Amino acid sequence: MNARSLTLPPALASLRAEAGKWWRARTTRERRAVIVVVGVLGVLLVWSLLVQPAWRSTRAAPAQLDQLDGELQQMQRVAAESRVLRAVAPVSPTQAAAALKAASERLGDKAKLNLQGDRATLSLTGISPEALRAWLVEARSGARARPVEATLLRGPAGFTGSVTVTLGGAP
Repeated sequence: MNARSLTLPPALASLRAEAGKWWRARTTRERRAVIVVVGVLGVLLVWSLLVQPAWRSTRAAPAQLDQLDGELQQMQRVAAESRVLRAVAPVSPTQAAAALKAASERLGDKAKLNLQGDRATLSLTGISPEALRAWLVEARSGARARPVEATLLRGPAGFTGSVTVTLGGAP
């Protein structure tokens, strides 16, 4: 099938005829200028739509891979910690309550523990991030408590709010 055997719709055929007439009316210098402009626009279009996004992705890939490797290592550490915690024997509710009370007493008067069945709520006032982290670690390891809800605000004096945990591996 050659170009002559294709039939265009009437609107396109008339546009093509007008474009051919316009092209033939141009001088050789004008035709070259139009070809150069169309070529530059074509190169710009190919660059911006095809080459530049691929090039940008190729340059950003190593940093993204490093970030994803770091995230993978963090997930593997958390998974290993989870396996270790699952292997630890459960504690009785009285032992869990005693462990939470002991951890909360270390926070001093800035924290108040309220035990209700298999849940405990720690109310905080101006606790440092390190102290809160230490309490959570001790609650997790000593009482097998898992945080289920936290409402915390960070201020100049530290964290204020509450943390609710379940005791002894209860869901």
